[in-house]
Amino acid sequence: MAKAFFRLQKFLRRIQFLLFFLTAAYLMAGSLLLLQRTRLVLQQGSRGTPTNQALPVPEEMSRVGIIDPRALQNPPGPRLLVGLDALQEPALEQRHSPHWLMSRNSELRQLRRRWFHRFTSDQEPLQTAGFKAMKHTVEHKGTYMGCFTHDSRERTLKGAVFYDLRKMTVAHCQEACAERAYSYAGLAYGAECYCGNTLPAAAAKPEECNSECKGEKGAVCGGVNRLSVYGVEQLRAAARPRRNVIYRGCFRAPENLTDTFPASLIQPNLTVEMCSEFCSKKEFPLAVIRGQECYCGYPTRRFSLHEGTAGRHCSGTHNASSTAGGEYCLVYQTPVQDTRCTDRKFLTTKSKVFVALSSFPGAGNTWARHLIEHATGYYTGSYYFDGALYNKGFKGEKDHWRSRRTICVKTHESGKTEIEMFDSAILLIRNPYKSLMAEFNRKYAGHLGYATDRNWKSKEWPDFVNSYASWWASHVLEWLKYGKRLLVVHYEDLKQSLIPKLKEMVEFLNVTVTEDRLLCVENNRDGNFKRSGAKQKNFEPFTQEMKALINRYILTVDEALRGRNFSGLPREYVPR
Repeated sequence: MAKAFFRLQKFLRRIQFLLFFLTAAYLMAGSLLLLQRTRLVLQQGSRGTPTNQALPVPEEMSRVGIIDPRALQNPPGPRLLVGLDALQEPALEQRHSPHWLMSRNSELRQLRRRWFHRFTSDQEPLQTAGFKAMKHTVEHKGTYMGCFTHDSRERTLKGAVFYDLRKMTVAHCQEACAERAYSYAGLAYGAECYCGNTLPAAAAKPEECNSECKGEKGAVCGGVNRLSVYGVEQLRAAARPRRNVIYRGCFRAPENLTDTFPASLIQPNLTVEMCSEFCSKKEFPLAVIRGQECYCGYPTRRFSLHEGTAGRHCSGTHNASSTAGGEYCLVYQTPVQDTRCTDRKFLTTKSKVFVALSSFPGAGNTWARHLIEHATGYYTGSYYFDGALYNKGFKGEKDHWRSRRTICVKTHESGKTEIEMFDSAILLIRNPYKSLMAEFNRKYAGHLGYATDRNWKSKEWPDFVNSYASWWASHVLEWLKYGKRLLVVHYEDLKQSLIPKLKEMVEFLNVTVTEDRLLCVENNRDGNFKRSGAKQKNFEPFTQEMKALINRYILTVDEALRGRNFSGLPREYVPR
C-alpha cells in the first residue's frame, strides 16, 4: 500500500512540474505573439492608412488639381493639375470622387501627426545641448538670499515670469533675470522663474524650499508656494552689454507728464543709459526722455505709441538734450517685461461654447494663442500635445482638449466630423507661400529655427509642397462648408493692425478686456516663439511649377471666401 502511494505521489509531482512548464511556455508564446502584433500595428499606423469615411467635394475644389494620396510616397509634379482640358481624361476622373477627397485628407492628417511626433523626439537633444552649455558658463554665480513665501495671485517678485517645465535650472533663471535688468531671481515649483527688484518680505523655513529643479539634479528650485531667491547683481553687470534698449521713436509728449508716468527723474547731462537703468530698477518697460527729464511707465490710452511723429521734431537724434522743454519726447523700450497681461488661468467653470482656433500648420496658430492668452487671461487648449509648447508656459497644452477649461482649442483638423464638434471657430489664414515655408522650417528646425540649405535642396521639399499645398486650400474650404459660426482672421491683417483685430477675436470669444491690457499685449507681441538666427536673404525655394500649383489654390480660396460674404484674401496673396 505504501509503495503504491509513493508511486502516486511521484506521478503527481511530475504532473505538477509539467503543468508549470506548459503554463510558462503558454505565457511566453502569448507575449511573443503580442509583441509581434504590436509591431505590425505600428508599422501599419506609420504608413498612414486612411479611413473609409467619405465627404462631399466642395464645389470650388472641382476646379483645382489635387494630388492622389496613393502617390504620397512618390508625389507627382504640378503637371498633374486638373484643368479644363485635363477633366476630359478618364484616368483622372476617379481622383476627384468624394471617397478620394476624404482619403486624401485623412492621409495628410496622419502624415502631419507622424512628422510632428518625429520632430518632438528629434528636438530633445538640441534643447538639452543648449542648457548644458549655459550651465558651464553661469552656474550658481548669484548670491543665495534664502527661502521666501510665494503667492501666485499676489506675487512678491512682480517682474518677468518664465516657465520651463522640463529643463529649468538655477543658472537659466539667474541669467534670464539679469539680462532683463532685474536684481533678484526666484524659483518655485522646480520649473517657474520670477524676476524682480524688491526682495520678498515674508521669509520661510529653509527646508520648505525642497523642489528639485526640473533640469538640474540636486539643485533646489523653491517649493510649493515657496521661492528660492538669488541676488543677481554681479550677473547684471556682466549682462549689461547684451541688454537690448530699443528705440521706439519720437512722440508728442502728453499734456501732463507726471500724471501719465508713475516715476520720474531729473538729472543734468541725462543719457539714454541712465534713464533706461533708472526705469529698469523701477520695473517699467518704457523710458521716456524730454531734455533732462526721465519718465518711466507703460503704454496707456493717454500714451499709446500709435501716433509717432517725424524724426525732425526730435532733431533727428537720440540725444535727449535736444528736446529740452519741448513738446516732443524720445521713447525707449527697456529690458523689463510688461507684466500687466502675463497672468493666466484656466476657466473657473466649463465653457458653454466650444471654440476652435483653426489654421493650416505654419499659419501662426502658436502666435495667435500667445496673443489670446495674454489678452483674455485664460489658457488655450490643443487638439494635440506639444511638449515644447507646454514646457514654455502653454499649460493648456496638457489639459484634455475637450475639458472646456480653456478659452479656445488649437486644431489643424479639417474633416467634417472634426469641424462639427465645435460650436464656433476662429479660422486663421496665412499666405500659403509663407505657411509652407514656416511649417517646413518647424519640421526640420523646431519652433524657433530655420531649415538648412541641404533641407531645401532635398527631395523632401518638392514632395512637401505637392502634398501640403492642396491641404492649405482644402482646410479653408471645409471649414467654410461645415463650420457653424466663423470669424475669419488673416495673419497679415493681425500682424499689421494687432489691437483692432485682437479686439475682434476677444469679442468673438465673449470676453471683455481693458484697453490697457490690449496695449500690454501689443508691448509683448512677439512671445517666446519668434524665429531668430540667420535668415536667408532673397531666398526663393519655389519653382515655377510650384507657383502655378499654389496660385490656383489661392484663387479658389479667394472665390470661396467671397462666396460666403467674407472679405477676400489680402492683396499680397495674389499670385506671384
